[in-house]
Amino acid sequence: MKKIGILASTRATDLDAVVEAQKNGYFNAEISLLVSDRRDAYCLERAKSHGIEAVFLNPKDFYSREEFDSAIVEEFEKRNIGIVVCIGYMRLLSNFFVQKYKNKILNIHPSLLPAFPGMDLDVHKAVLDSVAKVTGCTVHLVDEGKDTGPIVLQKPVEVMQDDTPETLKLRVQVAEQEILPKAIKLLAENRLFIEEKIVRILD
Repeated sequence: MKKIGILASTRATDLDAVVEAQKNGYFNAEISLLVSDRRDAYCLERAKSHGIEAVFLNPKDFYSREEFDSAIVEEFEKRNIGIVVCIGYMRLLSNFFVQKYKNKILNIHPSLLPAFPGMDLDVHKAVLDSVAKVTGCTVHLVDEGKDTGPIVLQKPVEVMQDDTPETLKLRVQVAEQEILPKAIKLLAENRLFIEEKIVRILD
């Protein structure tokens, strides 16, 4: 069974859906560890509430991004992690880390990439400011850029006339919790074939 490592900086709300999918046997993989770069992040408590080991690593204790990522790799290797899932992880991964887990790192982003990369709650404000009628979420493989990796799955979400960034975020999160377990299942089953920037899903 493949082992999953979670990287998170905030609440990691989508973790609940991933844990539920794991418990139901939806994918043949197991979450072994959550690592957060913020001591007070709720994701640490959320992980522990599910019986998942959770570790805080302080970026300020390291001289460089590569050194910090090396510490994460060390924790992952202790637990034989083969799949990495970023859920609200606010740090850009180093080239070293990306190459270490090449095409094995999934990130969930609250927009239909390549539109509105980068931001968190500001994504939803930017969507509303743009007067877009449709937004959504994207699961993509992580490369060396910022939300530029090959797209695995997307799900659209209609923008309502009376939406606020907060209400839109809640509906987008529902979509996130639908497609993130699906993407993990595809990766765990080796059904993702990457050709340059195109992801093809194998039957």
